[in-house]
Amino acid sequence: MKMLLIFSVFLLAFFSFTNESFSLSDYQIKKFCSKRKRVSLCIKNLKEKRSDLQKGKLIEIPVTPYKR
Repeated sequence: MKMLLIFSVFLLAFFSFTNESFSLSDYQIKKFCSKRKRVSLCIKNLKEKRSDLQKGKLIEIPVTPYKR
C-alpha cells in the first residue's frame, strides 16, 4: 500500500512538470513599461519577445534590480 502511494505521488509529480512557459499579458507589459523612458519602444520589444516565445524561439529575459 505504501509503495502504491509513493508511486502515485511520483507519477503526479512527473506529469505535473511540463515544458510550458507563460508569456506576459498586454496589461502586464504596459505596467512594466510605464516605468521606462521610451514606453512605446519597450512595449514593441516585449510584444515581439512574447510572439517569439509563443513560437518556441529562445529569448533573452531582462532582469531589473530591486530598488529599496
